[in-house]
Amino acid sequence: MPPLPLDHLTILSTNADASAAWYGALLPRLGFERIKTGIWRNANGLYLQFAAAKPDTHPYERHGAGLNHLGFTAPDPVFVHALATHMQDLGHEARLQQFGDGVVALFLPDPDGLRVEVSWYPEGVPPVDGKA
Repeated sequence: MPPLPLDHLTILSTNADASAAWYGALLPRLGFERIKTGIWRNANGLYLQFAAAKPDTHPYERHGAGLNHLGFTAPDPVFVHALATHMQDLGHEARLQQFGDGVVALFLPDPDGLRVEVSWYPEGVPPVDGKA
């Protein structure tokens, strides 16, 4: 059986307007197109859906159970640095890191703390190393 493609992720937020503005600044730069309010799609057919969390639910916790972060592969280190500048210019937190294996990584927490990672990997370096 061939592997099943990942077709969508749904992200719930405590402030729909803040999340819409944040993801609206980021997703077009990652190749996503807004299909309609709360729904984005990329050329690979991956959909991201955004909705409001129910009141009185627990917020995202970085090391808690559940989704830790979304990771995207950048075409080159210049892209990573340009995206960091773009998000910082809009007043958003953007943390750049360079790792010993040459990986250039950008970590972007959304308004609820869920991180989006955009990284460039040198040839032969995998995007995951088993350390969450």
